[in-house]
Amino acid sequence: MAEGQQRLQALSEEYTSLQQELQTNVASRQKLESQQQENKGVQKEFKSLDDDANIYKLVGPVLLKQDKTEAVLAVDGRLEFIDNEIKRVEKQIKEIEEKTDKVRMEIMQIQSESQAAAQPQAAA
Repeated sequence: MAEGQQRLQALSEEYTSLQQELQTNVASRQKLESQQQENKGVQKEFKSLDDDANIYKLVGPVLLKQDKTEAVLAVDGRLEFIDNEIKRVEKQIKEIEEKTDKVRMEIMQIQSESQAAAQPQAAA
């Protein structure tokens, strides 16, 4: 019985750890999606600009003039990077959810086994 309790305690701690990891990854995904929307807005603005429009990039406290082509490539590259990061984080979230489900099922199994073992003792 004590072995079952120890196993249950270890699984509970693992479950809590997985839940925290899941929350961290969900927050990361939300941040990435926010950045993605911001960059898509910039991309949309670039499409509405003339080819000879002035574009400035904020570098520290200074605004530097930047070529439109260069700016568009930078935003496109950022969007590609963000898309890849979102896919990576979503894969991690899926893996953590699968681990969490597995641990939850194991916890439920141990609890039902301990309840089944306790019932005959209560009847006696």
